[in-house]
Amino acid sequence: MRASFVFSEVVNGLRRNVTMTIAMILTTAVSVGLLGGGLLVVRMIDKMQETYQDRVEVVVFMTDDVSANDNDCSQQPCANIMADLKRVSGVESVRYENRQQAFESFNKVFESQPELRDVARAEAMPASLRVKLSDPERFGAVKQEFNGRPGVDNVVNQADYLDQVFGMLNLIRNIAFFIALVQALAALLLISNTIQLSAFTRRTETGIMRLVGATRWYTQLPFLLEAVVSGLIGAILGILGLSGFKALFLDRVMSSFGGIVPSVEWGDVAVISPILLLVAAIISAGTGYVTLRLYVRL
Repeated sequence: MRASFVFSEVVNGLRRNVTMTIAMILTTAVSVGLLGGGLLVVRMIDKMQETYQDRVEVVVFMTDDVSANDNDCSQQPCANIMADLKRVSGVESVRYENRQQAFESFNKVFESQPELRDVARAEAMPASLRVKLSDPERFGAVKQEFNGRPGVDNVVNQADYLDQVFGMLNLIRNIAFFIALVQALAALLLISNTIQLSAFTRRTETGIMRLVGATRWYTQLPFLLEAVVSGLIGAILGILGLSGFKALFLDRVMSSFGGIVPSVEWGDVAVISPILLLVAAIISAGTGYVTLRLYVRL
């Protein structure tokens, strides 16, 4: 009977303050969705670091005459440059990628973008020496020594491009977290106001319950459960919205990168969903408890 009473009080409380309840649910949903988006970006960054950290190379692009006439880096000046690179301290390996191989790599990377593949030509692809460094800090010394040498067009560190991508993703993550924090503050205020309003409208019956011996926890529990239920409903809506965003928009955007940027999988959404539900429940219950202790005397 006690459980039935508490359940009925929760339902009545949510129904009695329906407009504020809806506002609290929607605010929580937006906050949880943005928090989930930030967490998905974090998982994407982790995937990129795992995928590319060990594959980052220094690329020594050769001039057009070397790219056109030297297919295996057996002629000068390419052979001499390769030999000098292998003698540099901190260089693990050096491999030559000729013009045709560069064209095949280009087509593989942009497999999902036929419009780029249609306009690309093998003659436009530069040959290059791919250098693997044991110490990424050695890039500056390599560039200083080889940039400008006959046969060398440019020396590029792929880690610089990766850092730019990480910087963009970190910015998106920080913006999502900031907006989620603002929405979370709004949700906290709504939860607090909703509990105060619910307690005020039921002050007579809760007062009678205390007079006949009901404990403080027994009279406060329906209000706490109202907050938790509203928070969990908002979290579920936020997760559904995040899933819809992934299916309808994010997957299409990610496919346009041709696999360069790891896609967000359904497993990633499944991993963060329990976290979002737990955060929503803890925040709702914590806010409700503090509100009842500070502002409501039951």
